[in-house]
Amino acid sequence: MSAPHEGTPPGELPTSLKANPRLSQWLAILREGRVEVRSGKVELGQGITTALAAIVAQELDVAPGRIEMVRASTAGAPNEGFTSGSLSVQDSGSALRQVCAEAREIYLHAAAQRLEVAVDDLQVRDGEIAVRGVPSLRTSYWELADPALLDREASGRARAKPPTQDAPEAPARLDLPDKVLGRPAFLHDLVLPGMLYARVAHPPSPAASLLDVDLAAVEALPGVVRVVRDGSFLGVIAQGDHEADRALRKLKAVARWSERESLPDMDALPAFLRSQPVETSVVDEKKPADPAPTPVRTFQASYARPYLAHASIGPSCGLARWDANGNVEVWTHAQGVYPMQRDLALLLRIPAQAITVSHVPGAGCYGHNGADDAAVDAALIARAVPGRAVQVRWTREDELCCSPFGAVMAVDLRAGVDAQGRIVAWEHEIWSNGHSMRPGRMPVPVFHAAPLLQQAFPPQVSINVPVATGAGAERNSIPEYGFATHRIVNHRLLTMPLRTSSLRSLGAHCNVFAAECFLDEIAAELGADPLDFRLRHLQDPRSRAVLEQVAAMAHWRQRAKTEGEGWGLGFARYKNNGAWCAAVAQVEVQQDIRVRRVWLAVDVGRVVHADGVKNQLEGGAIQTVSWVLKEAVQFDRTRVTSDRWGAYPILRFSEVPAVEIALLDRPQEKSLGAGEPTHGPLAAAIGNAVFDAVGVRVREMPLTWDRVQRAALAA
Repeated sequence: MSAPHEGTPPGELPTSLKANPRLSQWLAILREGRVEVRSGKVELGQGITTALAAIVAQELDVAPGRIEMVRASTAGAPNEGFTSGSLSVQDSGSALRQVCAEAREIYLHAAAQRLEVAVDDLQVRDGEIAVRGVPSLRTSYWELADPALLDREASGRARAKPPTQDAPEAPARLDLPDKVLGRPAFLHDLVLPGMLYARVAHPPSPAASLLDVDLAAVEALPGVVRVVRDGSFLGVIAQGDHEADRALRKLKAVARWSERESLPDMDALPAFLRSQPVETSVVDEKKPADPAPTPVRTFQASYARPYLAHASIGPSCGLARWDANGNVEVWTHAQGVYPMQRDLALLLRIPAQAITVSHVPGAGCYGHNGADDAAVDAALIARAVPGRAVQVRWTREDELCCSPFGAVMAVDLRAGVDAQGRIVAWEHEIWSNGHSMRPGRMPVPVFHAAPLLQQAFPPQVSINVPVATGAGAERNSIPEYGFATHRIVNHRLLTMPLRTSSLRSLGAHCNVFAAECFLDEIAAELGADPLDFRLRHLQDPRSRAVLEQVAAMAHWRQRAKTEGEGWGLGFARYKNNGAWCAAVAQVEVQQDIRVRRVWLAVDVGRVVHADGVKNQLEGGAIQTVSWVLKEAVQFDRTRVTSDRWGAYPILRFSEVPAVEIALLDRPQEKSLGAGEPTHGPLAAAIGNAVFDAVGVRVREMPLTWDRVQRAALAA
């Protein structure tokens, strides 16, 4: 069968499709009436498989029930790097939309050839292709199914279907039934034939090294298969979960470690950041016009956030199996199967082609938690028992102490205001570790185990990805407002006392908190309403639209002031090129700080799956409240001490605020991610609401009652 556009020059392809242009890598139409879809993005509980299935169903004109979303694996999925940065619908979704548009066109030409009619005379309904006005003259995708049809590169010439009012209803969440009904759906539930169970005795502190261990005492326990030691990497394999837990307790008891003080003063983190060797870069600079505007008043303030833990409810898990030929299969809930394959090859010193990494859903992360490390632990330990699958489960202590943390940050801001009350000069300066230690981005592997091995890899210092691809510590430091001049400087620390990596929204959380709270401080000094002050500096209509929408939802201009209650506003466009988000928070401050209500107005362009978008925004809002009011990694000068929930509190169900969301759907615009735009604007809205309630400014998160009292005494 022939198809259109053979040999035609390629058109402009979406980013992910340009990197993986073979149509058959993304899509397979099967004779039994099903459509197999492969994406390099993974399901983390964010509902991405449902959104991608909705795109495929719409473009191909098939029922969602026919679509099978195949989990990402290096055995065949397109390489889309990491599932991160709110890019799944934006990148994978746009790629699949184009793939399906091309597949639909190819199959329509094949049908037209078979039925001897023009393509324009054909219509598709649930995969059935019929001639308009002659319903008996028909065929189907399934009848025409032939792998050769899609075994070609995308041309970029097929046009996706325009959005319509009568688009099919989005499917229900594909991942929820198993979770709600408690069916085995997670990596932790996966049981392979002859599987063994393992635990790792991680070093008790970041600078610890193993002196000695009584291996025989552990191997003598019932059910223990083997103890594995490689330098300071120490694990135990057992026949079952119970035996593995008991062996781990014994292993910890008989291991001796050398430890030393290597951590900063937890109560003086901003000062610590400013005292360290750094790599300084100018992120962005807007030069003054001629003549340069003249400020008549200047303002400055400093803000900070602590180290933050992922604190996944389910500790991380990994599973691995080696065969007799030195090949290894790894199952993981990490966010990037291909980057893990690359770094595993470096760590294990074997070719990447000998490693298959497959994704299975597990503990949520929204960033780089312990999932990668648990999978690597499994691969290292399973090498001792070739032919047997080995599952490694981390403990709660492992998860809270050994996973990478979100970086501590300090932000200094300075602004100049002219005689008309407009900001004409803006300076934003950041001190932080980098926000990426993900695998695949450095010359050596960066897993937790890498520097512990006998043939150790040197420990690395976290980096920031380039601003053009999203940035790290610098994310959302460039103002969206029309200030006459601005200068953004980042100081990346070259020391790293605690391992830091990607945590949801990266630097945007602290940068937007700082900038939007600073705007409120200036507005208060000038006697301006915070909403009017922002609108005065914004020209972009989509920015103004979300602010005006959230103000209307919250009845901002009609808000009534009562004692102990405050209202706050925050705004940002995520990464300066993603979704627009404006937030209003209503808080109550009476010997405690409670967020009572949250309003969000969000523009994600074309909305693919409205319920999924709202789920993401609401979840992001709740996590933000937890970060802003409660969360901070605790440590002394040697060890992380927040190794249990009591020492690392998170928001309780009873403390969750009411969340109201408005989506500004723009069907003619490209879709943008919804996973992370809330964290900065809502953090700032809460900070501004606390000030509105008590009249004192708390500039360091978490915003606790103790900090409010100290700020009041210092005022």
